[in-house]
Amino acid sequence: MSDAPNADQAKYWNAARHWIEDADGHDQMSGPLGEMAVDALQLETGARVLDIGCGTGATTRSIASRIAPGEVVGVDISALMLDLARSRSAAVVNASFVEGDAQTYAFEPSSFDAAFSRMGVMFFADPVAAFTNVRRALRPGGRLAFVCWQPASENEWVSLPAQAARPWLDLLGGFLEPAGPFAFGDRARLQTVLASAGFTDVVLEDVRRPVLVGGRGDVDTAMRFLGSSRVGNQIRQEASDPDAAFRAIRDALAPRATADGVELVAAVWLVTARA
Repeated sequence: MSDAPNADQAKYWNAARHWIEDADGHDQMSGPLGEMAVDALQLETGARVLDIGCGTGATTRSIASRIAPGEVVGVDISALMLDLARSRSAAVVNASFVEGDAQTYAFEPSSFDAAFSRMGVMFFADPVAAFTNVRRALRPGGRLAFVCWQPASENEWVSLPAQAARPWLDLLGGFLEPAGPFAFGDRARLQTVLASAGFTDVVLEDVRRPVLVGGRGDVDTAMRFLGSSRVGNQIRQEASDPDAAFRAIRDALAPRATADGVELVAAVWLVTARA
């Protein structure tokens, strides 16, 4: 097993303050997608569950409410996000958090009944090593369930802004790295990674559903979300005319505004497997 640290990821996630400042927006956007994976685990009360890439702890708290008096342990590489997770979870007695890289963290072998992640497994430097480490932490027959993004081109919340900004830069071309939000877009690659890590009964379900870009709000909310995200950073750094690109994105989002927020389609893999 590789012990290569995710140094670049640790640097990013410990500096990305927008994940703290707009934690509620992120949770409102991707929360329903994560709940599908929690449902797929069919958790029983008293279970012990690992939440991989738990971020600011919304998923950890959700799992804790389902399995009490069982225990859920959230692990994340970002001390910044874990500070908020611990603060918001102070009253949740059956949830705890550890700072660490799930690729290399020394989990007690066979100590968890299930493992879960909401968009937290795509950033490993060595995904086979990471999932092997997670499998070893599961008891034999333990269940794994997570959601991850399909390719950026299949996710309207990325592809629509990318199309609008196309005269000034190629946004989609910047989402092709092997460790990033869309790293598991390729179904075959993801299946190979899980099989190589020793998981069996691997199932990938193609799920497409609307999400609220940036959470509940208006077009301004969606633009703030995109502007503070990697999409916005890329536009500011690479677009030939960033202001024009942002105006075009706003014009493209406006017709998709609803009473709840700006709705665009997300495409994810809902993945289940057994240790």
